[in-house]
Amino acid sequence: MSMTVLTVGQVTSYIKSLLEGDRNLNPVFISGEISNFTDHYRSGHLYFSLKDEKAVLKAVMFASSARRLRFRPSDGMKVLCRGRISLYEASGQYQLYVDDMQPDGLGALNLAYEQLKARLEKEGLFHAARKRPIPRYPRRVGVITSPTGAAVRDICQILGRRWPMAEIVFCPVLVQGEGAAPQLVDALKRMNCIENVDTIIIGRGGGSLEDLWAFNEESVARAVAASRIPVISAVGHETDFTICDFVADLRAPTPSAAAELAVPDQVEEQGLVESIRYTLKIDVESLLSRKKMELDSLTARRCLRDPMESVVQKKGELEHLTRRLAAGVSLSVSRGKEELSRLTGTLDGLSPLKVLGRGYTLAQTEAGDPIRSVSALKEGEAFRLRFADGEARCARMAEKEEPHEP
Repeated sequence: MSMTVLTVGQVTSYIKSLLEGDRNLNPVFISGEISNFTDHYRSGHLYFSLKDEKAVLKAVMFASSARRLRFRPSDGMKVLCRGRISLYEASGQYQLYVDDMQPDGLGALNLAYEQLKARLEKEGLFHAARKRPIPRYPRRVGVITSPTGAAVRDICQILGRRWPMAEIVFCPVLVQGEGAAPQLVDALKRMNCIENVDTIIIGRGGGSLEDLWAFNEESVARAVAASRIPVISAVGHETDFTICDFVADLRAPTPSAAAELAVPDQVEEQGLVESIRYTLKIDVESLLSRKKMELDSLTARRCLRDPMESVVQKKGELEHLTRRLAAGVSLSVSRGKEELSRLTGTLDGLSPLKVLGRGYTLAQTEAGDPIRSVSALKEGEAFRLRFADGEARCARMAEKEEPHEP
């Protein structure tokens, strides 16, 4: 019996044809837990393994299929995959080629919503500190919504009724479907290029999660966050929350409520103006009344009724003060003279001439210095004696020697 020798490639090709021809394996639905997840960011292909408590299965999801995912797979996530079993001939390993993937137990849209919400919140796009106030009196209000439906009609009616002074700049867009998100992003960019647009309303009426999904797209959320103009998000009904609501500067429960939040009510503003005008009128009248009373009080004074009387009165006061000043000066001069006489007498009593007049003399050197002791003079030295009526020149005589006893 002859035997056929096969190459490795022939064997792997044969096994691959068996696997791909098995109707039980193509297509196939497999549930398991993701492990060893790798996102090949350049090609867009996803590589991972599916495992349970008994086995592990290699899997790959090509970029064409991965782009349709609404959520981001990760390790430990339980998923349900649809695909086919085939053989990768280069490694001789069989694996699952995934065409579609859904979270096991949680819808893909719900999971994508929660994942994006957590990521953007971590980045700070939801922080209250970055929210800007909505202008109270807008000149232009930008409206981004569908051209058909009740939302645009309700918004325009309410804006026109409440604040007709504001111009409405309308940008019609798709609000659901594949092309909705790019149109919303483009509309936001265009609104930011229009002059004097003070507020932007973006939204649509209610619908299912799938209908509202365009407002949960990351591109729309980032366009809202990047807007230089404050944005009011009005998507769905009061119970509907989208990522756009969290990023916007203000969230309105409905499109109609957004229109009411965007502009003031002209009737209320007119009432406020009337109230302020009435208050100002009362205040001005009260001020004028007080000032009139003050003026009447001033004009009733005697100095204003008869100015010359005041002049005469002040003249009399001046003459009285002049007399008091003259008397004070005369008294001060008299007292000064008396004090001068007293001091002069005291000084005269202490004068050296007075002392000399009583028979005393003043001895002085030729230079005029006083001589206080005879020892200050040398024998034969000249000095002066000053008397009350003149002076005499003298000289110290030699002292006589006492005779010695024999």
